[in-house]
Amino acid sequence: MSEDKPLTEQEKQRLAQEKRRSEQLRANLQRRKAQVRARRAGAEDSRQEGIKAASTPENPEKDEKV
Repeated sequence: MSEDKPLTEQEKQRLAQEKRRSEQLRANLQRRKAQVRARRAGAEDSRQEGIKAASTPENPEKDEKV
């Protein structure tokens, strides 16, 4: 694009699409960052769900909760 030729319609569409994608990616990143901040500031997750194999023999009560 170092030349001063006018852009074709296809090039204009491609540039517009790249701009939209860039904006969408930026917005998505901001949402994800906000989610992480909210999780850090929030209370500990108290759900009883989880992987049963993650419990240890020293903690048999974990097996009973799941």
